[in-house]
Amino acid sequence: MHQEFPVCALEELGALRIQGADAVRFLQGQLSNDVRRLAPERALLAGYHNPQGRVIALLRLVHLGEADVLAILPRELLAPVAQRLGKFVLRSKVRLAEDCAAWTISGRVGWEAAAPPPPLGEQRRVSDSIIVCVSEHPARYLEIRPRTAARPAATPAHGAHWRVLDVRAGLPQVYAQTSEQFVAQMLNLDVIGAIAFDKGCYTGQEVIARAHYRGRIKRRLQRFCSRGPLDLAPGDGGTLADGRPFKVVQAARLEDGRCEFLAVAPLPGAQAESGGAEDATAPVDAESLPLPYPLPD
Repeated sequence: MHQEFPVCALEELGALRIQGADAVRFLQGQLSNDVRRLAPERALLAGYHNPQGRVIALLRLVHLGEADVLAILPRELLAPVAQRLGKFVLRSKVRLAEDCAAWTISGRVGWEAAAPPPPLGEQRRVSDSIIVCVSEHPARYLEIRPRTAARPAATPAHGAHWRVLDVRAGLPQVYAQTSEQFVAQMLNLDVIGAIAFDKGCYTGQEVIARAHYRGRIKRRLQRFCSRGPLDLAPGDGGTLADGRPFKVVQAARLEDGRCEFLAVAPLPGAQAESGGAEDATAPVDAESLPLPYPLPD
């Protein structure tokens, strides 16, 4: 019996196209992952950081050709990221352009094709679409399709459904409200494969490497769920019942009104740091939930 899997329209995401003979070399000097590993069968998640190691944006890099890369990131950050990257092009043979009009970006939950699904982090061409596996439990895929291509049959789902699954997968996103708020490791980028510590220099590399090799990160992305109705959005601050301050990275309201969210907070047992609860009026009653991956000791 044929089964249709939910497909979520991800209108909040846009596309930045990087083309030219120096495209990979240029991105290699700007992003935290090893862009040389990008290939027709491999996508990459990478951070774009300021000199203090704070995350400006998270980019999902897709291989379109030897000198052609598509970066998927929130639409609201497309213009500032393109402008900021553009300052470093100089004499490099690189062209940067917003390319939202050419692509439709969806999130597909489950796999229904006859061929085996691509494993985590891999990309595959399926008809006119590029499919990228972004999480395994449940299996989820970004589907990047030219707007001229026919839309495949699917069961539509709201984008909020995708955000719930992002929270449960422990996958951060950076928006305008949280851009340049967190050092890379605070968002667990070192755990989810968005940093290559064996590559050369890139903007923010010194701070990120120092945190990795010399110091334990006291604040990290963690997962929570409110015990009662609650509305939270990225950038909101608060205090947990145990006194730890937090700042929201990603949030999704459940059908019963509760809020499941990812927030950067001191790890349990770590000394609370000031500066995270400016917006709090009362402690937030929320339970801590496990992430699907372990955090470093």
